[in-house]
Order: sequence, then structure tokens, then C-alpha cells
Amino acid sequence: MEGAKRGPNADGFPDGFWVRSSDARRFDTVKPVLVWEVPYYPTYYIREEDVLAGLVANGGTKRSPSRGEAELLDIKVNGSSVENGALRYPDSPIEDLRDALRFDWSALDEWLEEDEPVYTHPRDPYTRVDILHSSRHVEVVVDGVKVAETHKPTILFETGLPPRYYMPLSDVRGKLLSPSSTETHCPYKGTANYFSVEVNGRIYEDLVWIYRTPLQESQKITGLVSFYNEKVDLYVDGELQERPKTKF
Repeated sequence: MEGAKRGPNADGFPDGFWVRSSDARRFDTVKPVLVWEVPYYPTYYIREEDVLAGLVANGGTKRSPSRGEAELLDIKVNGSSVENGALRYPDSPIEDLRDALRFDWSALDEWLEEDEPVYTHPRDPYTRVDILHSSRHVEVVVDGVKVAETHKPTILFETGLPPRYYMPLSDVRGKLLSPSSTETHCPYKGTANYFSVEVNGRIYEDLVWIYRTPLQESQKITGLVSFYNEKVDLYVDGELQERPKTKF
């Protein structure tokens, strides 16, 4: 593949890739369109012919500099209604969007790719995740205090992001951690829970995360923790790593 998409563009899957809502009463398609509204991940657009739910224009609009003027739609299914649950760009400068609709992700109980749930956003066909066991010496320092050290990291490489160094919780100074209520979801790894770190009287919110029950393809990081490279001093084999600049 050409690499990660950038900017407002659309990309159709080969016919036959099945995407639907869990109750199959809103849409059911083997011709989804992926649209990169932002550089980081795609969004599904569903061709109008594959939409099963009733959609009613409510008079609202939303403008995008790249996609044009959108009509806001309410979703009507079996007597229930989701306000502004979908939108369409009938006159979009991007041709593939003119006969397609975007459903708000939270407007559906569950999204399915084939028969498997997908979380937060579609999987990006231009993204790859590799997870490798390693024997590198990794140290994590926060405000001059070493908070973690391991000789058995598991390194996760994800397209477009810096390597993430996962390690056993036993290699972290547990007394410095406090559980957070924050929870995030990833279509490649699953649901993450977070810890904050307290060092020198200051609390660093949600600096550490853990996937206790990751998705099948990310089982190697089960129960391991990782720190934001962007927010700590990370040493690998004694060498201080440059802090990457990312959306985090």
C-alpha cells in the first residue's frame, strides 16, 4: 500500500468487505467507503443504497472546508430517533461522498466488520501493528525520579506512532501509581485503563496505561504497562530518547 493517508480523501474497500450495525437495521454493506477526515484514522461512509434506517433531514447543516456543506439527519428506527445521528454531503467536491452517508459512531450500539466488533473507529488498512519481545534495558524517569526499569520490554510498533515500550507492572514503582477513571478504546488493541504518577508532590495524570484483556492480535501486551514517550524521559540501553511530537 502507498502508506498512511493524509488529508480529506476517500478509499473504497474491495467489494465483499462486510460492515454493518449490530442489529442490521441501520445499514448493511459490502461496499463501505473509508474517508480520512483527519490524518490519524479513517471514518466509514455508507452508500445510500445500503442504508436501511429511516433518515429525516432536520434542517441543520454542518460545513467542512474540505468536504463541503453537510445536511444533518435524524435516524428513525422502530419508533426511536437519534438526533443528528447521520449526515450527508450531496454537493461535496469529493465525488465519492455525494451518494454516501456518515453515521455518528456513538449513534449505533455496535459496529461490526464481518462478525467482529470494531471499537472507536474503523481499522486503517494502511496501519500495521507489530509487537516484539526484547531484552533491551529500558528506564523511565519522571521529573528526575526513576519510576520504572526493565530488561524485558515488549515493544509495540504502530504505523505513525513512536515505539511503545510495555513492561511488567512489577518493573514499575507501584507506590507512585494511582488508578485513574480514564478509559480509552483502540480498534487494534482494545480497551485501556490508566494510572496517574505522583512524583515530587506533583501528579502526572494518565501517564501510564494497561490493556488487561486486549484484542486477539495484541495478546502479547496483556497485563503490561506503558508510558507516554512524549511526557517522560525514556532511556533505552542507557541512551536518552528524543521526546516525539504526536497528537498525544
